[in-house]
Amino acid sequence: MADWDIKKLRILRTLQELGTVTATAEALHMTPSAVSQQLTGLAKALGVTLLEAHGRRVRLTDAAQLVLRHAEAVFAQLERADAELLGYLQGEAGQVRVGAFSTAVPALVVPAVQELRRTHPGLAVSVREAEAEAAYELLAEGSVDLALSLAAHAPTPRDPRFSRVSLLADPLDVALPAGHPLAAEPGLRLADLAGEPWIFGSSGPWSQITTTACENAGFVPEQAHAAADWNAIWAMVAAGMGVALVPRMAMAGVGAPGRARGGAGVVLRVLHADQPRRHVVAAVRRGSEGAPGLSRVLAALRHSAAAQARGDGTPLPA
Repeated sequence: MADWDIKKLRILRTLQELGTVTATAEALHMTPSAVSQQLTGLAKALGVTLLEAHGRRVRLTDAAQLVLRHAEAVFAQLERADAELLGYLQGEAGQVRVGAFSTAVPALVVPAVQELRRTHPGLAVSVREAEAEAAYELLAEGSVDLALSLAAHAPTPRDPRFSRVSLLADPLDVALPAGHPLAAEPGLRLADLAGEPWIFGSSGPWSQITTTACENAGFVPEQAHAAADWNAIWAMVAAGMGVALVPRMAMAGVGAPGRARGGAGVVLRVLHADQPRRHVVAAVRRGSEGAPGLSRVLAALRHSAAAQARGDGTPLPA
């Protein structure tokens, strides 16, 4: 296979444009002898004659013209590559893979992706739903570039593998059957529900978050039913089977706290005095946070979290 030296091909193209070795040397800040040596080396590498004498000047041979026709396609592709690389370096192009737990996808990730499609259409974001703990496993093994998780189930800030960014303190509201005696109770406290049957996951993040919030209020919740899917939990509450803590982010666009969800028979109450929360964090592999594309995604997630907080939660500083 011939050796297509890009630098030497550029010299040949300049010679075609300017017509003389002297003019080519001046334009490229080279000596005429250096130009001649480079073109001789290119001809030898390609195995063809590139120049022929034409009076006191030189003329490109038909072989040289053929070489340049193909070289122009190479130059054009390199220009496109340069433009794309510049976009990547400026955070305008490339791909960022995000792993996120289920409720974070519609509330934080989807709005962030929509924003980036408007502002940076060349930057592709791929999303992979994963449990809060599993998201870190994907991040550690390199399957995703950014993980959205819960602080309670994330590696400590001292873990040298990751850099963490706090995004949101997501309030936990309590879901009660619409006809429950405490559904309209002024100043409802979590401790007021100590004797109620509770619905929460049998294991995993939500089980721990619910039990921790209740224990902080002074009681251990009696688990009447186990479920992790919000639709299942909602249906059981509506049926009067128990009460449940619900992250407000999971209910975004579903129903406003303090009012019954339309036709579903569930009332969401804000626990103003207790203010239980779960903390949402983003993490990247340490050292990668400066990558422009990743920085763009993190900024968009911050905007999503701030928008969520304006309606629901409490934003946290970086």
